[in-house]
Amino acid sequence: MREFIVEADGGSRGNPGPAGYGAVVSDAATGETLREAAEYIGVATNNVAEYRGLLAGLRAAHELDPAATVHVRMDSKLVIEQMSGRWKIKHPDMKPLAAESARVFPPGRVTYEWMPREQNKHADRLANEAMDAGARGEQWSEAASTAELDAALDAKADPDEPDASAQDADTRAAKAVATPGWAPADMGAPATFVLLRHGETPLTPQKRFSGSGGTDPSLSDVGREQAERAAALLARRGTIQAVVSSPLARTRETAGIVADRLGLDVSIEDGLRETDFGDWEGLTFAEVRERHPDDLNAWLASPDVEPTGGGESFAATGTRLAATRDKLVAAYAGRTVLLVTHVTPIKTLVRLALGAPPESLFRMELSAASLSVVAYYADGNASVRLLNDTSHLR
Repeated sequence: MREFIVEADGGSRGNPGPAGYGAVVSDAATGETLREAAEYIGVATNNVAEYRGLLAGLRAAHELDPAATVHVRMDSKLVIEQMSGRWKIKHPDMKPLAAESARVFPPGRVTYEWMPREQNKHADRLANEAMDAGARGEQWSEAASTAELDAALDAKADPDEPDASAQDADTRAAKAVATPGWAPADMGAPATFVLLRHGETPLTPQKRFSGSGGTDPSLSDVGREQAERAAALLARRGTIQAVVSSPLARTRETAGIVADRLGLDVSIEDGLRETDFGDWEGLTFAEVRERHPDDLNAWLASPDVEPTGGGESFAATGTRLAATRDKLVAAYAGRTVLLVTHVTPIKTLVRLALGAPPESLFRMELSAASLSVVAYYADGNASVRLLNDTSHLR
């Protein structure tokens, strides 16, 4: 029985925007490229383009030998996990493509494996050639393709030399999620927390205290757009395996936007809620200084001091977040999970990971809809891989 390797990719310049896919079928025994496929498909999302690439690759393999077994390799975690049956398929545009892909070969004859983007250059080049052709008002032509040659040259290049096309901000953020760091290989994959601060609310640009004891505002129009942009980035990278949110409205709304794009459910974790700022809720820093100058000075000087009116001290927040961290690390060991939460919880998780003093909370910038990443290893150590990335918002 022959065995084929199918490598596929898809892309969208705008998401949704002008889109195309690429697929390569090779002989598993020899590595020889047997078939290339690519097509400009008009306006579509990245995920739809990736599924179209998968379908094209499977069909090309079936044409070569319908009795073969196939091993699919893609850099889309979403497609791999959904086609492997581990993730639900919710998006209406992807359900029929997934079902059609599953019918090309009999059940059990196709296996799936995720691979890093830098290893999927052949299919990626084909997808970009298809999109370039579409921009010229043409369709991709195999005769004009240089993707196989380019991939071969890349394979011979110094593996430590970065691919210039992959060094955009989105890729840097994704690599921060995927890099194993200095942990020993036998320790296993860490529990990786991708920390997303919620998008803007009407209070955010006014820099007002907005904790868990205030009005619980929803996202503004700007905040919803920010959440969509974060969702687009995370969908392109395909690394998220679960979504967990603070119970407050602004985080649940942000998490829902991202989860819908990823085809995942949202779990609520009360421990991820923002600090309660007591009587300071809804006030600016200047207004608090004017009305409660002594209380504010004491709060700034000690993490054990509560905001006026019985709010939550930063020390209490730290204790709560440490317990929440331990609970989630145990629940998501070896997995990458998106935590949608607030300024203080994210800063606290970063502070605890670094072993930094409490006053470090006042020395971190954390923008609305920013991404930060912390990985937790089996030996109890943690690694901060990213802080306050906002490249997807620009």
